[in-house]
Amino acid sequence: MNSLYKDKRFRYIILANVASSIGSGITMIAIPWLLVTSENGNEVFGYVAICMTIINFILTPYLGYLIDRISRKRMIVSSKVVSLLALLIFTGIGFMGMEYELWHYIIIYMIGSLYYTIFYPTMFALNQELFHQSQFKVLNGTMEVQGQLSSMLAGAFASILLLRWDLHYILLLDVCTYALAIYFFVKIPYVRKKKEGASKETKVSVTAAFGFMKKQPGMFLFLLASSLPFIAVMLTNYLFPVYLADVLKVEGNIYGIQGMVYGLGAVLAGVFVPIAGQKFEDEKLVAAAMILFTMAMAFMVYLAIPGYLFMMLFIAIGNSGSRVARNAFMMDRIPNEIIGRVDGLLRAVGLLLRIVLLGLFTGLVSIGQILLCFSTLAGILVIASVYVVVFCRGSFKWSNREVVKV
Repeated sequence: MNSLYKDKRFRYIILANVASSIGSGITMIAIPWLLVTSENGNEVFGYVAICMTIINFILTPYLGYLIDRISRKRMIVSSKVVSLLALLIFTGIGFMGMEYELWHYIIIYMIGSLYYTIFYPTMFALNQELFHQSQFKVLNGTMEVQGQLSSMLAGAFASILLLRWDLHYILLLDVCTYALAIYFFVKIPYVRKKKEGASKETKVSVTAAFGFMKKQPGMFLFLLASSLPFIAVMLTNYLFPVYLADVLKVEGNIYGIQGMVYGLGAVLAGVFVPIAGQKFEDEKLVAAAMILFTMAMAFMVYLAIPGYLFMMLFIAIGNSGSRVARNAFMMDRIPNEIIGRVDGLLRAVGLLLRIVLLGLFTGLVSIGQILLCFSTLAGILVIASVYVVVFCRGSFKWSNREVVKV
């Protein structure tokens, strides 16, 4: 563990992620709130989220292929540079005295969504490539703590800035933090590792991923089911602002406070899951975290604001805890040369589910049935949790828990 914290590559990654996470986090709290509080914003936000999910679904398998074929550091830096330049344009619009319109919010949201689609799987593969297997649990836990502390700060700032700053100042802050993150990522010592036979790899991006699925269908379904908390959180990025604005009828600062509470719970998960991982298997930790997440999601919308925020703490612990354990599970068992494609396949299937559910939920919200959306989501989580528990009890096994060969 100490060797990880002494590694300057790790320190640069942490500094870069903290910088960009705070700026982009504030923006991605502000933009959904500005969207849903605009005229017809609820439906517009839902349709925009569906469109972006479809675009991400189309791009994800190809991105997984690129992650396995080219420099992961270059992919991250390039995506940040493009995002910075795009946001700089919208910052200039505000400083020139022009009024932001609905389509501005939509495009800014699309930029953020595309950036996240590229950044997270690339960062995941880069971390597995740079660090040793013995460091994976601490690595994933620390990355979760870093990410969620940044989210807490973003939520704290957003709860204040949404009431005091115009959008162009928020975007300028985002641009500055992206620039700082680019600086730290450029400083990371990194040379792309050459894989034997790489020149003979197929051009079909998901071939290796399908090979993995065929050889280990039980594990594949476990990884898919264990991604449901994250998928649910992505869906609630649409549902929670609508629920707070239309059902609980609160101000935007409550949405920012929600982000702070979520960040606190995720930090707790990032600290304690690696410790628990020394005594319990990763898949058992995933199961426990998923059960906690499902119970909190099922009850939170029937509570007033204090109870709602308290349940948000457990939602964060459940989602982040399952993700930390799941990431360690994947890093231990999937070779780095195919991690992008396997992760891409899992993300693509998850995105397809999100497309279907976003379409359903947008329709339900348009007729005032937001509570039915949460009930449907809770039912899906129950099914996924049951499968993960069954998996942990040994219904699906692989020989000697070996790394998958393709």
